Amino acid sequence: MLLTSLVASGAVACGDTTSGTPTISTTAAKALFDPCTGIPDDALRAAGVNPATEEPGIAGVHQSGWEICGWKGSKYFITVYSTGRTVSEVESKPGNVEFKDVAVAGREGRQFRVEGAAKYLECDVVFPASQGVLQLGVTNRAGQDDLEDPCTVLHRAGESIVPVLPR
Repeated sequence: MLLTSLVASGAVACGDTTSGTPTISTTAAKALFDPCTGIPDDALRAAGVNPATEEPGIAGVHQSGWEICGWKGSKYFITVYSTGRTVSEVESKPGNVEFKDVAVAGREGRQFRVEGAAKYLECDVVFPASQGVLQLGVTNRAGQDDLEDPCTVLHRAGESIVPVLPR
């Protein structure tokens, strides 16, 4: 499965000095939406994937600063990413290309693809959220016959998934 792997960094700030001693304070991170527990099974089935195929993380490995969950369908995979990053950080990540404004289920986002990935296999949309961003990705299963454009699949599957994503 082709997945975009992004790494988030922690936030640490220097505080005021008192009595000549510097203090360090950490910025409390907003709780991230967990797609594995936050997306109902009915929404996943409506999107064309099997809830029983749930896989947290990237290949089952948790990524620090991220909540990631993926599911398998008969012809494609759906992955939802959740992070404290911003849309501009996703846009400035080397390898993320061909950004354009789109709306999925009435929610504004930025569609893109990962450089080097076959256009007929992958499509991603990132949405701003109060916690940072949420990303919905569709990856076609290579070797399947009659594959649809992954962005067409993403927009259709997003009709059931995007409405349950936090703003």
